Amino acid sequence: MNVLSRQNRAAGAVVGSAVGDALGAPFEFGAAGVYTAHFPDGAGTMCGGGGWDPGEATDDTQMAVLVAESLLERGGLDLPDLFDRFRRWAAGEPKDIGLQTEDVLTSGDPWDIAAALHFQTNGRAAGNGSLMRAATSAVYFARPEPAKRTADATRAQDITRAQDAARVVTMDAARRIAALTHGDRAAWEGTAVLHELIRTALDGTDPLTAVPDALAAVHADHRERWATVLAPDWHPDAATEFNGAVWPCLGTALWALRTTRSYENALAAAIDVGGDTDTVAAVTGALVGAVYGFDAIPSRWTGPLRVPLPGYGGRVLRTPDLVTLARRLDDHRTDAIHADS
Repeated sequence: MNVLSRQNRAAGAVVGSAVGDALGAPFEFGAAGVYTAHFPDGAGTMCGGGGWDPGEATDDTQMAVLVAESLLERGGLDLPDLFDRFRRWAAGEPKDIGLQTEDVLTSGDPWDIAAALHFQTNGRAAGNGSLMRAATSAVYFARPEPAKRTADATRAQDITRAQDAARVVTMDAARRIAALTHGDRAAWEGTAVLHELIRTALDGTDPLTAVPDALAAVHADHRERWATVLAPDWHPDAATEFNGAVWPCLGTALWALRTTRSYENALAAAIDVGGDTDTVAAVTGALVGAVYGFDAIPSRWTGPLRVPLPGYGGRVLRTPDLVTLARRLDDHRTDAIHADS
């Protein structure tokens, strides 16, 4: 991987996810090849369409911003606060909101049981809605504590222990955030894997090499299915579900990273799969943005980018705001998750 500053990678993850979201939104539910058909020369633009203005980010990025601001303002993971922010946003009538997420947030049930009750009633809660908003929390929980020297261990062993501890922290946080709206553990585990892959990318490591360790940390009941879609030979054509489901969504992001050599080409490949193009591109953008950094994102995409926040007084964030947010998320020190959340 290229030598980039950590903050360049952090901004790449946060802005990269938002750009993917806005770039993919006009093509949602399109057929395979939709991106190539619209941009035959490969030079995609923020074209708008499907109810979205050029450069306008969807619920994917809007929720990611709410996650970031809760983490920063509360000094860590405060699940009741985050759920309240989600509810306020949902009441603000966003242009788009996932059916499952909407059901949970508007149910009136308490924050700690709303998603579980929804899952018990419907039996289906493995949508990609927890993946789509994970870029900001992945950056926040990726900052490890320094490796501590122990008398009976080598420096390499100390570093390994620190990495193992960091993996536990970020994957546990991902599961808890995912569980606010998704009662199916499959969604928790997929979000946890994405957190971990972004953490390794921010450290300058190829996230594809981190897949085995991430899979080893997945709950045993879900490990085999995740191993299938994260395998080196998996292709989106092999998906057994629509890519609005958590498995092919994350699987496509890894496939796009593995089969391309730039941020721009990875986004094009992800959107060209068709289907849930905004979320697949948002997840892909977070991962490849952490790999290639903010500077790899074309200015023709970052320039028009805008993130409205329904329910929050007409606020609109633009690329410089997201860069600042990414820096703040990366600058903090992950001490603890609130005991009462």
